[in-house]
Amino acid sequence: MNPVERVRKALDEAGANDIEIITADATIFTVDDAAKAIGVTQSEILKSLILVADKVAPFLVLMCGANKVDAKSAAKVIGHNRARMMPPEEVYSRYGYHVGGVPPVGYDDDMRAVIDEDIFTHKIVWAAAGNDHAFFPVEPERLLAMTHGTRAKIRKD
Repeated sequence: MNPVERVRKALDEAGANDIEIITADATIFTVDDAAKAIGVTQSEILKSLILVADKVAPFLVLMCGANKVDAKSAAKVIGHNRARMMPPEEVYSRYGYHVGGVPPVGYDDDMRAVIDEDIFTHKIVWAAAGNDHAFFPVEPERLLAMTHGTRAKIRKD
């Protein structure tokens, strides 16, 4: 199953079969690319990051595209002291997603999710759907429910 099909399956399993995955000719590799391709602000782009807490526990961080994550604050939300970004090659080898297509759903393991509060200032955010051309719109509250995430202030000031 290709990465976009895995995201589709995860959405369906979460009861979100009404969410349409859209494929664009333009790349959504960067937040700026995505905002231009979709026609929204960078803040409305959902940035999905995989961090590793205390060198052992991978977890998902979901942020507004314009923000940067405070990794230490994010780690504390899940009960750890520190975290670092998982290197892109490890994200791909472990989960099958390249940078620019990392989605908020579609993982085989039960990865914890921490969702930055700023996302909830938007009615809709736009998430990558498995590659750098596929994306989908989702309401922040629905995203919270689908990921069983924890809402927290994790933006770096």
